[in-house]
Amino acid sequence: MAQGSLVASLKYYGVSPWEIEVLYGLLHDMFTVEQLETEQDEDYSTMMNVYFPLEFSDEFFKWFGHMRWDKVKGILKEMKRRRGGGKNFKIYIHFSGKPNIKFIVDLDEHRWFNTAIEKIDFILELLQYHLDPQKIPQNITDIVYMFDKSTSRWRLNKAFSNDRKYVIIENEWKLVT
Repeated sequence: MAQGSLVASLKYYGVSPWEIEVLYGLLHDMFTVEQLETEQDEDYSTMMNVYFPLEFSDEFFKWFGHMRWDKVKGILKEMKRRRGGGKNFKIYIHFSGKPNIKFIVDLDEHRWFNTAIEKIDFILELLQYHLDPQKIPQNITDIVYMFDKSTSRWRLNKAFSNDRKYVIIENEWKLVT
């Protein structure tokens, strides 16, 4: 993959120029980076939406580099630390692919927030089971993971297929729209 040929994006509000500069620097070495500061549209004082134009896979982490990924996680955890406890910081981390995968982190406590950030890459080991065609609805385009504090694990939360939305209820996918 040629440097700069892929476009990553940062969409955010309530983020300091220093924080954006650090994230931009980490991504700019590997991607062309689009930045978009938006208006606050949620109940959080800060929101960060990071889009990676590559599939969530071992190949991504080998190419992107584990040290660079650790630095991305580090800046996200530092952003939460700087904002204190409570529902004040929400992160979306998107990976394109088939299906697109999104992680949503909106935990109040630092310890849980940091644990969720640290465990994102643990999903790689489970992805083949989560995306087993026998276990998920047909023609899924997007998968959403949320962190479950009660089990200290990332859980599949939602799936989208064309104009349909599915959620997991009692370990079973249910159509909701």
